[in-house]
Amino acid sequence: MKKIALIGSTGSIGRQTLNVVRRHPDKFKIVSLAGGNNVELLKEQIEEFSPLVATCALPLRLGGDSKVKTYNGETAYLNAVIEQADVVVVALVGFMGIHAVLKALELKKDVALANKESLVVGGKLVMDAVKKAGVNLLPIDSEHSAIWQALSQDRNKPFKRIILTASGGAFRDLSVSDLQFVTAKDALKHPNWNMGDKITVDCATMVNKGFEVIEAKWLFNADFDNIDVIIHRESIIHSMVEYLDGSTIAQMSYPSMELPIALALSYPERIDTGLKGLDFATLGKLTFAKPDQEKYPCLDLVIRAGKSGGCLPAVVNGANEVAVNMFLQGKIKFNDIYKSIAFALDGFSGSNQVSYENVCLADEYSRKAVKGLFGE
Repeated sequence: MKKIALIGSTGSIGRQTLNVVRRHPDKFKIVSLAGGNNVELLKEQIEEFSPLVATCALPLRLGGDSKVKTYNGETAYLNAVIEQADVVVVALVGFMGIHAVLKALELKKDVALANKESLVVGGKLVMDAVKKAGVNLLPIDSEHSAIWQALSQDRNKPFKRIILTASGGAFRDLSVSDLQFVTAKDALKHPNWNMGDKITVDCATMVNKGFEVIEAKWLFNADFDNIDVIIHRESIIHSMVEYLDGSTIAQMSYPSMELPIALALSYPERIDTGLKGLDFATLGKLTFAKPDQEKYPCLDLVIRAGKSGGCLPAVVNGANEVAVNMFLQGKIKFNDIYKSIAFALDGFSGSNQVSYENVCLADEYSRKAVKGLFGE
């Protein structure tokens, strides 16, 4: 039985991870849970799964007879990365995820990664730690799981090109001029997926896809020039790999995050996810198109930062996190997200040498820069 530390249990990926565990109680055991601000949901999860450790950003009080060890506070989630785990699922959103990833690797635990920001801000740090620990880094993002599957679950297998697919997000059918009027409520109406608020906005700007390009570079040792992005509205093909002989291998399924979650947890085996197979007779037309650079200016901006490397991706991530949060609160407009990232990049003068300290400093700078831009 595989023992799981679940970091981010009350979020979208965390809840779906627990669905996989419920389906296969003979294969998986939850040994720790790290929740966010949803105290009541976390209590329900603790009651159901009886972990050894549970952490929460807010005060968490259990009954006096509870044997669960609890921690509270902003960094309490790190206490859920425990020695008893076989695999640590990092399902946090944002920069904070890198702290959990690096701690898990320090303990020489396999990491099932749903936190793309870890590789965006500190790809070299993470990959060096994976190599040093001699453990598995298992992708949960649907696109990177698809690439991994197309590579026969061998991240070192040679290939010619990676093709990352993107739905286009909530505003794919709007004109560029219409984007100045959209609201957070509009942005959260993703056409194909049910995800958390921040990631759904990132899909609308395609910052998410830019991050996934950087993530693919680190996960699969790929050159940026060998990674393409294509709009695929139907979200049936989750990404593709082209080989030297001209063959292209695609991973296809109906949209469901439980499939890549289950694959990461059960590796190297496959297990039942409850997802029905594709009905090709009724599937309909599958479409593909190049991303519109005018509609998605953030995509190119993020990729250029990734190519420049150093601490610039950390600057992008920090600026984006603050801007998206402000947009969700109605404090700025949708187009101000691009403005925020560009402003932070233009003003960055810190060290560009990648180290844990410098990445943290770049993140801190960019957050302050964006808040200052809008008088926060």
